[in-house]
Amino acid sequence: MVQKVTEVVGTSEQSFAKAAENAVTTAAKTVRNLKWFRVTELEGQIAGQKISSYHATVKIYFEFES
Repeated sequence: MVQKVTEVVGTSEQSFAKAAENAVTTAAKTVRNLKWFRVTELEGQIAGQKISSYHATVKIYFEFES
C-alpha cells in the first residue's frame, strides 16, 4: 500500500471542528480513497473585536488505487 498526503485549509464561522470537517468534506468531492487526517494548525480571523471565522490546516492521507 502507498499513500499520498495533501494539505488543505478548511474554514467555518462556527468552530475549529467544523472547519476541519469542511476541509475533509470538500476534499472528498474530488479525491478518492481518503483514509485519515491530521489537523496541523488552528487559526482564526477577528472582525469587530470578535472571532469571525475559524481556520484548520488539515493533512489528508489517501491511498493510491492499484
